[in-house]
Amino acid sequence: GRCARCGENVVGEGTGCTAMDQVFHVKCFTCMKCNNKLRGQPFYAVEKKAYCEPCYINTLEQCSVCAKPIMERILRATGKAYHPHCFTCVMCHRSLDGIPFTVDAGGNIHCIEDFHKKFAPRCSVCKEPIMPAPGQEETVRIVALDRDFHVQCYRCEDCGGLLSEGDNQGCYPLDGHILCKTCNSARI
Repeated sequence: GRCARCGENVVGEGTGCTAMDQVFHVKCFTCMKCNNKLRGQPFYAVEKKAYCEPCYINTLEQCSVCAKPIMERILRATGKAYHPHCFTCVMCHRSLDGIPFTVDAGGNIHCIEDFHKKFAPRCSVCKEPIMPAPGQEETVRIVALDRDFHVQCYRCEDCGGLLSEGDNQGCYPLDGHILCKTCNSARI
């Protein structure tokens, strides 16, 4: 047959070899990058071109976390390439492969839960973050007197009645205190 590299006939025993369903002269079957002979050596075929292992590995994208070449599946997110096991939340370090995630202003990757824990407004009563319940995407936050409240924490400071529902609904602030209408009238 004809050598797939140089196009000349391959004649004589031991002068040729077969790779990638093609015939080559032994001297012509070399790495496309460094020209090292590949006969009897492991090689990688990329678009019918042969590369020695070191040259092939140098052509691969590197993981933006560990900087090692990505040999198998590439996970692309935030404009970068990752090994699936390297794409993790900066807080809990859980793999985010196939899991919803978000990125903060500094470009740090967070699972949704940890993002809410870190950046959600805090309730002025219980000091816990105001964030969606597990499995939910939204929540209700009450803002009064420039303070944030969970719905269940939004209560009259005097009688403890919920200000978001029922007969005592509504806030009647007095001197920076959150009060229901009855307690407001009593203080006045």
